[in-house]
Amino acid sequence: MSDLQEPRRRQRADARRSIAAVLDAAVALLGGKPDASMDEIAVAAGVSRQTIYAHYSSRDALLHAVTRHITAEVAVKLSGLDLDSGSAVEALGRWIGASWTLLERYPVLLTPAIVTPDGDEQERHEPVTGGLIRLLERGRHGREFDPAMPTTWYLAAIIGLGHAASQEVLAGRMTPDEAGAAFRESAIKICRATDAPAR
Repeated sequence: MSDLQEPRRRQRADARRSIAAVLDAAVALLGGKPDASMDEIAVAAGVSRQTIYAHYSSRDALLHAVTRHITAEVAVKLSGLDLDSGSAVEALGRWIGASWTLLERYPVLLTPAIVTPDGDEQERHEPVTGGLIRLLERGRHGREFDPAMPTTWYLAAIIGLGHAASQEVLAGRMTPDEAGAAFRESAIKICRATDAPAR
């Protein structure tokens, strides 16, 4: 390696570390304070204001980077679930359980800080709902879920219940365990066909 390459390599490594620090700090801070400023995020990340602006030209640019960062990680974790075998009801319970764990880990997912350019709610969730959509279709076709209701309605209802469960925890009206159990049971009750066996 030449004498010129080594400084450039160190600079790239330093840049990667500062980007990671900024993203981690933004995820943690925005989860409790969605309107946190760039200066506050820089302080939480342990970097200068100039450093954060060197990587992200604006707060919107940082928020979009945070959205991509978390969405990619959540999508990877949910993609590891087995949603294609066994009862659709039981598979839905697994998806709800895994999703609730991720919402507890990343409360920023339920704040206005995580947005898409057009603000479309379905587009915002699409990268992490692909497996759920397939599961809902399987449950409807197998009549474990009520086929009279469209998949899009079930999807919107489940996302809404996730938001509601998190808000109850934030308001102190339920514990995380209570809200997670309510989220799971409510989602299953909404989806399950009236003549489907209880599980």
